[in-house]
Amino acid sequence: MLCPYCGFDESNVLESRDALEGKATRRRRECVRCAKRFTTYERVENIELKVMKKDGRVEDYRREKLEKCFEKACWKMEADERSKLIDEIEMKLLNWESVEIPSKEIGKMVMNKLKDIDEVAYIRFATVYMDIRDVGDFQKLIKGYKKHK
Repeated sequence: MLCPYCGFDESNVLESRDALEGKATRRRRECVRCAKRFTTYERVENIELKVMKKDGRVEDYRREKLEKCFEKACWKMEADERSKLIDEIEMKLLNWESVEIPSKEIGKMVMNKLKDIDEVAYIRFATVYMDIRDVGDFQKLIKGYKKHK
């Protein structure tokens, strides 16, 4: 941390405490060179994820979209359970090799989660995600699911 007075890059931390309702850490520091004291704030910075759509557009990742998908597919599930599933997917997204993630991959992650948790929710989501438009496609989806089981 650079001293704001002399620019030296070494300081001792005298005191640390939570700040901004636990969203940051406030540190009181003392410069090793000039002995002046200063305060720094340390915050977690979120990675700005981008979603690459099928048509080539790129838009900001929004958790609310996943929340709506899970709410529609898993309407019987408790909100905190849905939130845990979304948290797990977001962890995978944050560990993705790039900050730009194809929407198709996010859909696959959702389907894989639902496949093991709730078969009806899986079918509900898959009909929208896979753009099922007729009974024949719907039957193929169900047959594919049964083979998985």
